[in-house]
Amino acid sequence: MSTEFQTVDILVSGGGVAGLTAAALFGAAGFSVICVDPTPPVTERDAEGSDLRTTAFLQPSQALLEQAGIWDRLDAFAAPLQIMRIVDAGGAQPEPRIVKDFDAADISEQPFGWNLPNWLLRREMVARLAELPNVEFRPGTGTASLFTRQAEARVGLTDGTQVRCKLVIAADGRHSPMREAAGVPVKTTRYGQKALAFAVTHPVPHENVSTEIHRSGGPFTLVPLPDYDGMPSSAIVWMELGPEVLRLSKLPEDEFEAAMTERSCSLFGPLKLASRRTVWPIISQVAERMYAERVALVAEAAHVVPPIGAQGLNMSLGDMRVLLELAQANPETLGDAKMLQTFHRRRHTEVRARVAGIDLLNRASMMEARPLRDMRAMGLNAIYSLGPVRKTMMQMGLGTR
Repeated sequence: MSTEFQTVDILVSGGGVAGLTAAALFGAAGFSVICVDPTPPVTERDAEGSDLRTTAFLQPSQALLEQAGIWDRLDAFAAPLQIMRIVDAGGAQPEPRIVKDFDAADISEQPFGWNLPNWLLRREMVARLAELPNVEFRPGTGTASLFTRQAEARVGLTDGTQVRCKLVIAADGRHSPMREAAGVPVKTTRYGQKALAFAVTHPVPHENVSTEIHRSGGPFTLVPLPDYDGMPSSAIVWMELGPEVLRLSKLPEDEFEAAMTERSCSLFGPLKLASRRTVWPIISQVAERMYAERVALVAEAAHVVPPIGAQGLNMSLGDMRVLLELAQANPETLGDAKMLQTFHRRRHTEVRARVAGIDLLNRASMMEARPLRDMRAMGLNAIYSLGPVRKTMMQMGLGTR
């Protein structure tokens, strides 16, 4: 039986938000790209299997999406994030005892970022790929094998075809088949947490403020969305220990709404569920290295963090920014050992530092004991009261130095 070969510059394994962004970014830069994913993307809000989480694109990431030709499609749907509000509700009752605002105006003329639903990102990114003649997106097709040598990679696909390429970008998630095929180990940290992700409406406007409420079990975060059914709307990620999340996910709607309104300290009035509830596992994970022969690991194939401070996908786009810079600087060396070692060197130390920092924040947010929760509140007060420290923290959060 003859094998059909297709030759391109880059094969992107993974058709999630990170993989679609990579395909658009490198396609817009003139590289020929095939992007594959065994699961076709769900691009409607209320369809079964749609991703109801949202992504806040911070300033550097928004600039990268502009470069990929994606931002013009997203701009009209994006909710700006002008203020990051941290609320400590770790006292005896679930009510705010410390409220601190980190305002983007202190460091920039732009908002911190812009929030968009993941299902909508997939819809608009798939549409962008269709505009690029040098990019082919194959939903429903996955990777089956990887063979590399010094000059190229050969990837076998589940539809029986083989792709020859200079570079494989593994953007295929925390259980990355390409990472495993390349033999790169990972270190995983489990917290015993899960997250509920869903959308709500509420009578009190969010005024473009992202609100992170800390009590115990993990943060309860409301991120602005455009109005829904004529009401102010937010996306919520509610992190708790696993058994509690499963209990909450099964509550009747009225009981669940009462529970989430209480957990939100009623800051936005009574919360009304405006989508189904989805449950996501919470881990930290870091790959031992971010490359193998002819393979670059990006996004959750390289690093996974709890959803705190909008760092996850923005770290992923940081990977792609560096990878694209190196590819454009010398296209003839695309995917060679020197390029990939440079990519690893420029990203891995920062990635490990951010994963460690978010791990620390998550553990602080999980604290059950009251004395420890009081220490957390004191720490928040200390950071906020020192102006230069506060500004440095905000700049680090944006990924700038």
